[in-house]
Amino acid sequence: MTVSASVSAVTDFEPAVATVAFVDLAGFSALTDVYGDESAVRVLCCFEQLVHEASGGHAPPIKWIGDEAMFGFRDPATALQMLGHLLPACRSEPRIPLTRTGLHHGPVLRRANDLFGSTVNVAARIAARASPGQMLATRPVADAATEAGIDVEAMGKIKLRSIAVRVPLYSIALAPASDPAWIDPVCKMHAPLEAYRRAPTGPWFCSERCAHAYRLSPETYGAKASDLAAPR
Repeated sequence: MTVSASVSAVTDFEPAVATVAFVDLAGFSALTDVYGDESAVRVLCCFEQLVHEASGGHAPPIKWIGDEAMFGFRDPATALQMLGHLLPACRSEPRIPLTRTGLHHGPVLRRANDLFGSTVNVAARIAARASPGQMLATRPVADAATEAGIDVEAMGKIKLRSIAVRVPLYSIALAPASDPAWIDPVCKMHAPLEAYRRAPTGPWFCSERCAHAYRLSPETYGAKASDLAAPR
């Protein structure tokens, strides 16, 4: 089969339209490196349970790719309804890092319970561009959020990896906002509320193990050695 072959020539694939979402745990690779496989699996199991509980009344994830869940919804409104349960639950769960979420609505190719095509690829790239605790989406999803009274912020046209054209993206506030000053730069855990009583004088760490990893190689976690302050 050549690259230019038509959809009709691809057996077992059915054209459809869907809202595709990816949700993953920011910092999961670093968490695994610092705390080990068993701790990472416990975190993942906690996340999977939150996904299971939020999916009640909706289809479960299409598939899991490591710590990332892929969803397919019939429309943006349905996606927002389900994620409106999942993301706040994740945000309030102290045992998991902050999530990153990306959504795109458009044509897909469906085979059995899986989805393929550029809409899927774009949604995955959007999730990868999201900051810890952030949900990014394209215009159809943003319009549905605005209609539902959800806060939406235009982020401008963003370059996505392996996508030639910059894509207009929108940040959608389905969960309480996260403060970058109180996010562990290693594992992306967010500080508990009691930490807010102190003024930030440097990176906040959830544990001495993350602080030690950061001191060993701050560049690995997106900082310069000169930025490092004594952990509190």
